[in-house]
Amino acid sequence: MTLSAAWPVRRALTAEAGSALPAFIDHHVHLHLIDPAPLARRGIAAVVDLGGDPFALARRPSGLPRTSFAGAFLTVPGGYPDGRSWAPPSVVRFVTDVSRHPGVSGGARTAVDEQADAGASVIKVALHADAGPMLSDATLAAVVASAAERGLPVVAHAQGPGQVDRAIEAGVAVLAHTPFDAPVSRRTVAQAVAAGQSWISTLDIHRGADRERAIANLRAFAARGGRVLYGTDLGNGPLPVGINRRELLALVQAGVRGDALVTALTDPWPRTTPIDAVSTFVAGDTPIHDDEVATWLSRATVVPTEELTRVD
Repeated sequence: MTLSAAWPVRRALTAEAGSALPAFIDHHVHLHLIDPAPLARRGIAAVVDLGGDPFALARRPSGLPRTSFAGAFLTVPGGYPDGRSWAPPSVVRFVTDVSRHPGVSGGARTAVDEQADAGASVIKVALHADAGPMLSDATLAAVVASAAERGLPVVAHAQGPGQVDRAIEAGVAVLAHTPFDAPVSRRTVAQAVAAGQSWISTLDIHRGADRERAIANLRAFAARGGRVLYGTDLGNGPLPVGINRRELLALVQAGVRGDALVTALTDPWPRTTPIDAVSTFVAGDTPIHDDEVATWLSRATVVPTEELTRVD
């Protein structure tokens, strides 16, 4: 098997032979719940924080991992994730007014502006029907429109009856999780793909029936050409800090293999250009079989691109 994005290289400092690939990104993390220090040496060059304190995220030092973020979850009082032990008040903002005028207390535009002004690259909304009240349709529409005015896509935690369809209809660009609580109909999958929606994988946080449904839903989405982003929801339970081999194996099970798997890992979203100056290095020969690729990729580390010399 050939991975078109991989090329043979030798590391200048160690003379170790292996393959270079574009930088890997975890598209769903929560930095306030982890120590991010090991990420780069374990293969992750960049992350997308999908729910944190916007001011703390804005103050993060430059360097690795390069960080894009959504800022706080936009929700309503008593709605997910309000009151969770892992979600202090600093990571939640209540939207109680549909107003798209700047500065209105509790207004949709005010909440979006706060995250955008802190440097957010995306806006996160909570659509969790099984966990209390949610944003109304009108408020959700106001958030999506306000985000569009700031040039930002909206990502949603969509869970519970009808929430995936609701996200599609509202123009939500990305689902923070592959739907896992129920099978997604072929019609809904087709609508999501036609709308250009992306799904972040987060398969390994599930066990049992939820895991099987998530894999089946992602398989259907990917088979129709849906854009899949590698993401782990790092911070949610005992997940490895770095490339998650179990997540990769679950993606392979969902039919995201070979070049498609590498694309899910290296898609620059929400950036529009690839990560520069650093590359992924994986020692040893490129695997021949699909089922070996996940294990091989899980041995990746991040290195300066200038340290790698291409060999024939």
